[in-house]
Amino acid sequence: MSELSNDYEAVKDRVRALLDKQTEGGHHTLRRIKDMVAKHSIAIGGVSVIVAVVMIFFYLLYVVFPIFRSAEITQQQVYSNVAQAPQLWGMEEYGEIAYRLDDAGQLVFYRADSGAVISEEALPLTADEQVSSVAYANREEAIVAVALNSGRVLLPKLTFSISYPNDQRTITPSIEYPFGEEGILLGEAAIVHIAAAKNEEYLSLVAVDENANLAFQRFELQESFLTEGLELEQLTEQAIESDFSVDYLMHDPTGQWVYLVGKDGSLQSYWLEDDELQPNERLSLVAQGVSVTDAKLLLGGISILVGDSQGNIAQWFPVRDDTNTYRLTRIRNFAFSESAIVNITPEIRRKGFYAIDAEKNLGIFYATSHREVLQESLPELTDASEIVINPRGNRMLVTAGSQIEVWSVENEHPDLSWSALWSKVWYESYPEPQYTYQSSASTTDFEAKFSLVPLSFGTLKAAFYAMLFAMPLAICGAIFTAYFMAPKMRSSVKPAIEIMEALPTVILGFLAGLWLAPVMEENLPGVFMILILMPLAIIAFGLTWHFLPSRITALIPEGWQAALLVPVIILIAWFCFAISYPVEKLMFDGNMRVWLESIGITYDQRNSMVVGIAMGFAVIPTIFSIAEDAIFSVPKHLSNGSLALGASPWQTLVRVVLPTASPGIFSAVMIGLGRAVGETMIVLMATGNTPIMEANIFEGMRTLSANIAVEMPESEVGSSHYRVLFLAGFVLFIFTFIFNTVAENVRHRLRRKYGSL
Repeated sequence: MSELSNDYEAVKDRVRALLDKQTEGGHHTLRRIKDMVAKHSIAIGGVSVIVAVVMIFFYLLYVVFPIFRSAEITQQQVYSNVAQAPQLWGMEEYGEIAYRLDDAGQLVFYRADSGAVISEEALPLTADEQVSSVAYANREEAIVAVALNSGRVLLPKLTFSISYPNDQRTITPSIEYPFGEEGILLGEAAIVHIAAAKNEEYLSLVAVDENANLAFQRFELQESFLTEGLELEQLTEQAIESDFSVDYLMHDPTGQWVYLVGKDGSLQSYWLEDDELQPNERLSLVAQGVSVTDAKLLLGGISILVGDSQGNIAQWFPVRDDTNTYRLTRIRNFAFSESAIVNITPEIRRKGFYAIDAEKNLGIFYATSHREVLQESLPELTDASEIVINPRGNRMLVTAGSQIEVWSVENEHPDLSWSALWSKVWYESYPEPQYTYQSSASTTDFEAKFSLVPLSFGTLKAAFYAMLFAMPLAICGAIFTAYFMAPKMRSSVKPAIEIMEALPTVILGFLAGLWLAPVMEENLPGVFMILILMPLAIIAFGLTWHFLPSRITALIPEGWQAALLVPVIILIAWFCFAISYPVEKLMFDGNMRVWLESIGITYDQRNSMVVGIAMGFAVIPTIFSIAEDAIFSVPKHLSNGSLALGASPWQTLVRVVLPTASPGIFSAVMIGLGRAVGETMIVLMATGNTPIMEANIFEGMRTLSANIAVEMPESEVGSSHYRVLFLAGFVLFIFTFIFNTVAENVRHRLRRKYGSL
């Protein structure tokens, strides 16, 4: 019986052992499955982050890439040209209807893609009158100044009304006479050259007759009470005798400047003063032995484009000199070819222009960006070729002997180039080349300024002042909290500082812009006294505490001494603000801001100092938390060993703890810097958002991120402005990528150097 009982117990133990082994194997299998799932999940997550970052990079690159593409032209149609060398020809907005005006005053509207005549209208000419010269008085409104050999000038307006019968766009051309069909008499002699300028208030006409004399008339526009048209009230009628041989006559749209240019390159300019033309200057536009082959005004009428017999196209515009006098200055040169320029045609709504040389080469250029976006040979052209472009700039007509060639044009972003984005550009009406960002204005002839240098400078400036404020406070606070502070106090201080990171930056920006900025302006001397007296007071308090008797210092537990600094900090801050006005009255005549401006330092209420303090508060929790964890994580046996060998706590901190924690501290600084570079709302609300390049701490700035936030909602999708904003985001991406790469490399070097401690 005993043997059976022993056998039963043995079998029972064996079965239990087998069950336990199976259970243990099941636990191991489940653990292996969990480990495998965790491993692959982490790997997939890491790879997904990398893929997402790469996709962001390539998407930004995809949006930005079209900026640097060249223009493209495609021939669509060729048809016979009925009228050879018309006095005027052009196209309406959509490039569907073209028009031409011949010497007899016959205005023909026809299909731009086929040449089929739509309608013909005759100008009100007498039997012995002929068209001698034609110029646009207002290109956007299609008002034309038609000069006749009788000395009379007609001012017809070409209109293109749009209707949608059966949901099909139909354009109906017609002609109107807003200033009457009788025209304006400029003189008795035949007019050889005519130039006109019509704006919202004035109309001015300039003509050169067959005797080389200059006639000028200026009118004020008034709305008629009897008709729907405009009435002209003459302000000036001026006749100028001239010995100047005029081949090109130009009058800017504002009616302020008149330019006379001869083929020999000589130029005579006149300036409107007291409603009369006054001679301004005479100069030569080309070198000796070189002749002018074409001269046109760029959009806006500020710049003159001069083509010469050597294939160069020069841009000139007035620049104010030291005597407050405008002088024409050669700004930039476009070396098109080695053959003479035959024709220059400025674009209607952009600062671009087209040119054809004697070798039948077509070039498309943009003045501001100093960019040649296309150069292509058109072998079918004759030596005397002309170009017409529709206002949208997507269709071009070119004369080709007895034919007209129709071309489609794809030229979306000629105003952008590497030099326009990153180099100084000499803009119209500016005294010198500058870095300028100004994406839009109220006028259609505005010269867009897309330099990213001021925005990049503002980004680095804001980050610099923020780090200048945040780094000392955050790192020193992390050192004291992790190494010297009592554990119980640390358990309260560290979460309190970390919770600051949860504050919305829009709240910090709101407080900085509406509360901190005015307070700092009213107490500017007090703010600077705080920056000076606060560190001195803290050091003095520390020295005083060090030399106090031990019976007094023993009353405060070790690691709680920092609590005693709170009333000291409050007292010093109150004292500095209390004596701010007496100090300001004593040293700065009662107004420190005015005193700063008197010595050449401008002061804006929302400035870099405000941004530095506000953004510093946003960056401090990030740097503090990471740096504190790095210092606190230094193994205790390292510091205990140093202390056991006779080193003081400060020596241990400087020579053992900080070197060991340096990779983490450096990472904290670089992460904080990345946060400062990408910050948006604080900079947006606490600065004037002015894209200027000034290191002055009392002036504001505009950063890349703030610029994107401000302008992206109002930008047209696919426009140059839109793509420049994406380019700003791409630059910001590159900035953070560089900072993070440098930080990672330095962190690895520090870890390898101090990892053996």
